Amino acid sequence: MAGRSSGRGVLEKALGVLDAFEGRRDGLRLAELARHSGLPVTTVRRLAADLVNRQVLERLPDRRYVVGRRLWQLGLLARVQGGLRDVALPFLQDLYEATRENVHLAVRDGLQALYLERLYGRTSVPLVSRPGGRLPLHATGVGKVLLAHAPEDVIASVVASAEKVTPYTITEPGRLLRELAEVRRRGYARTVQEMTLGTCSVAVPVLDASGAVVASIGLVLATRRDPGRHLAALRVAAAGISRTQH
Repeated sequence: MAGRSSGRGVLEKALGVLDAFEGRRDGLRLAELARHSGLPVTTVRRLAADLVNRQVLERLPDRRYVVGRRLWQLGLLARVQGGLRDVALPFLQDLYEATRENVHLAVRDGLQALYLERLYGRTSVPLVSRPGGRLPLHATGVGKVLLAHAPEDVIASVVASAEKVTPYTITEPGRLLRELAEVRRRGYARTVQEMTLGTCSVAVPVLDASGAVVASIGLVLATRRDPGRHLAALRVAAAGISRTQH
C-alpha cells in the first residue's frame, strides 16, 4: 500500500508541474515552475528532468521549460466533448472561408471558456486564444454566450469574481448582468477590446437536441471592422453544427 500511495503522490506532483503551463506558451524557468506548482525546487527539478527524458517537456537553451512533443501527440488523441470539434470543423472551415477572420469554437469548463478550435490566416488579427486554452467567460464573445446560458450559481460566481483584463472589460456586477440578459434576448454576444486591445468579437450559441446551449462559435476581428456583418454567416454555421447534435 505504501508503494501505491507514493506512486500516486508522484503522479499528482507531475500533473501539478504540467498544470503550471496553463496559459504560458512561452515556457517557465525552474523557479517559476516551482512557484506555480507549489512544489519545492528540488522536487520540480527531478520531475522536470524525468518529463524531459520522456519528451513530455522540452528544455530550451535558455533554461526555460516548454510543453514537449509527446504531450502534444497524446493531446491529439483526446475526444473532447464527444467529438464536438470533429463535427463542427467543416462548418468552422466554411465560416473562415466566408469571413477570413479568427474563428473560435468553445465550451464552458467550470468558470472559464475552453477553446476547442481556432482557425485563422495571415490576415487575421493576432490573439491570445489557442486550442486547449482557457480564457475568462466574462471577457470574451464566446464566453459571454456560454455564461449567459449557464446555471445561476455559475453566473453569480463569475460576476462576483470578474476582473478587468483590459480597461474596457465589463466587470461591474449590475452592468454585466444586464449585458448577459441582453445576450439571451438577442441571441448573440458582442465585445469591444475586452480581452485584447484593438479587437472586437461576435459570437452565437450552438444547441443540442433539447435546445440547451452546449457550445459557442465566434469571430474575433480588428475594431476597425464591423463584426455585425458576419452575424448571418455565424448563425448559419451554428445551425449546421446544432443539427448534427440532434
